[in-house]
Amino acid sequence: MQKIQNTALPADQTQNGFFGQDILSVDQFDRQGLAYIFHVAEEMRSMVERFGSADLLQGKILANLFYEPSTRTSSSFIAAMERLGGKVIPIHGVQYSSVSKGESLPDTVRTLETYADVIVLRHPDVGSAALAAHYAKKPVINAGDGIGEHPTQALLDLFTIKEELGTIDGLRVAMVGDLKYGRTVHSLTKLLKLYNVTLEFVSPPMLRIPNNICLELKHVGIPYRELENIHDVIKDVDILYVTRVQKERFSDLVAYEKVKNYYIVDPALMSQAKGKMAIMHPLPRVGEISYAVDEDPRAAYFRQMKNGMYIRMALLAAVLGKA
Repeated sequence: MQKIQNTALPADQTQNGFFGQDILSVDQFDRQGLAYIFHVAEEMRSMVERFGSADLLQGKILANLFYEPSTRTSSSFIAAMERLGGKVIPIHGVQYSSVSKGESLPDTVRTLETYADVIVLRHPDVGSAALAAHYAKKPVINAGDGIGEHPTQALLDLFTIKEELGTIDGLRVAMVGDLKYGRTVHSLTKLLKLYNVTLEFVSPPMLRIPNNICLELKHVGIPYRELENIHDVIKDVDILYVTRVQKERFSDLVAYEKVKNYYIVDPALMSQAKGKMAIMHPLPRVGEISYAVDEDPRAAYFRQMKNGMYIRMALLAAVLGKA
């Protein structure tokens, strides 16, 4: 793997609007900011494909602090930092940190920032990333706060939509599955309201999209519908964004069993879809998309996953002034 040397950067690289900033919510982004991050992500992809890695973040350290299980988000942040020449302090699981001794989140964050230049945090409590950022002097990036938001996932999702369809404006997007607890759905919907789109929310009655998000859509005039039957939308959508029903969010397992296999995307369903469209999923899946669909060229979820590393490379470089 060839490594590109690129340490000399113009002074204005810190003037990207993200330098030194926390990334806590998609509400921080407008279309101009999104276009900037997407442009940098495209450059990161080109760099990885040509050289494998660079030294843009040589000498920088990322603290990867995950209180909840993660495969893709955690490993893609690690890969992003290391491909840019930086180092990582990985802390995955409460049992591996002083939290097991009763240490508070503010104290943990203030400890880690003495060693690191940026902190990536996943935590089960809504608002945890904002709390951490309040106490931290170094940038904090929200990697998921309970059922709240997952801004970096939303960025990679929107980037994938643009890459797959060539545009975002004018699309019809269906969100399918757990729309109540699905923080990826919440964050992506908030970004999509910046564009000229039509939204279809398909879910069991007990997992409907939260009312506050519907009110936001009404406020900006984004048309949407709430439905229960996926067959009512499959013929017309440009993006089918499927989510798993999250067992860990249910206190009543009987209720979970009633909805866990409510929707299954299989070749029979996809035979009714447009020839040019994309199936997306934030992963992991637990049966809601058949493995037989993986060979369908419209199945974009593994390309979506790969895009996550490029988006997170762009974010790390931007907040550290090296984009």
